[in-house]
Amino acid sequence: MGSHRRSSQSFNKAWVLAALMSTIGLCSAEPAKALIPYVFTPSTQELEGAGIGIGRTAAQLLRLGQPKEAARLAALAVRLQPNDERLWSVLAEAQLRSEQLDDAAGSLARAKSLNPTNAGLWFAEASLALRDNRPDDAIPLLDRGLSLDPKNATAYFDLGNARVMQSDQKRALKAFERATSIKPSFWEALNNQSLVLFEMGNTKEAIRRWRSVLKINANPEPMLALAAALNKVRPGDEESLKLAQRALAESPNYVLPGHQKKQLWGLKLRRATAELFNNPSLQNAVERAEANADPKSAN
Repeated sequence: MGSHRRSSQSFNKAWVLAALMSTIGLCSAEPAKALIPYVFTPSTQELEGAGIGIGRTAAQLLRLGQPKEAARLAALAVRLQPNDERLWSVLAEAQLRSEQLDDAAGSLARAKSLNPTNAGLWFAEASLALRDNRPDDAIPLLDRGLSLDPKNATAYFDLGNARVMQSDQKRALKAFERATSIKPSFWEALNNQSLVLFEMGNTKEAIRRWRSVLKINANPEPMLALAAALNKVRPGDEESLKLAQRALAESPNYVLPGHQKKQLWGLKLRRATAELFNNPSLQNAVERAEANADPKSAN
């Protein structure tokens, strides 16, 4: 029994050795290959979470004034989570601010298809139309958005601008007044009320409202507009000259008629401003502004 057990053990060892040598032979028959690395494949939920996180980062970059970087991140976010209209709206806003207007239009269309009840998407598309000088397209978009969000002061402001572009002064004034009724501190809307009133020939009321604007925000635009209006009423008015000097020093682009027109200043106000600039007391201020103005701002 003992000799049979040793014989059996010897046979088993020989078989294992033969099998091992056979395996070694097979391995040496081909060149050695690198190990295939383990690749992590995230789940759908994890991808969705990543998309939201990246979208939040993109939104933060927008708030920090970095629209190009925000657009790149938002584009990645919508690839990870293509059915979230919030991410598409962030992408559209980033593209809009970085002058990628065609891409922004496409992103807005995608966002609206996902959530047509989001008023902000209609307002954003209207803003895009206004930037492209298409007020006729912007107005129905604004009306649709306001039907969903009727207390949006900025939308009424944009509606007023669209009416100005259509030369519909009465309805423009009504829209700007609606904006300030919702948000009394909305100085831009109050300023534009004065722009419209001046063109309508109501200089006294325009002056009164421009003074109200400057109590909220001493911005160069209403400052110069008020100076032009005061000079129109009383040429060479000392207050007018001081306001004009300060406004041109702070914002020299307003010396350019093209920039004034771009800011929706009407023909009457632009002519009144040209008359103001002809005052010899403003010669140095006007020349400095012309030297410091950016011609691109008039395009």
